[in-house]
Amino acid sequence: MPQWFEAGRIGDIAERDWTVLIVNGTDVAVFHLDGEYFAIEDVCSHYGSPLSTGWLEGDHIVCPRHLAEFCVRTGSVRKAPAHEPVHSFPVRVRDGIIEVCDDRPGI
Repeated sequence: MPQWFEAGRIGDIAERDWTVLIVNGTDVAVFHLDGEYFAIEDVCSHYGSPLSTGWLEGDHIVCPRHLAEFCVRTGSVRKAPAHEPVHSFPVRVRDGIIEVCDDRPGI
């Protein structure tokens, strides 16, 4: 059954910034872009580095280790050396609270 986790309140994450929370033992980066919120697993699928230590280029997060890029909206790979996407988590805003859903099967 999917679980929702609080990532903060509206205004806690500045535009074009992000925060990291732990969702069932997994680090998840929550981004605020263009007035919307997106969440992806905070680990580069190429080498395992935390993506949250990188930087944004448009709607892509750049991994600081080998410069792989991932779309923060979908988790898809936008630039090698990574070839596997990272998990994208559903996000909602309810009563001013940003929530991330752990929708992974078997968790």
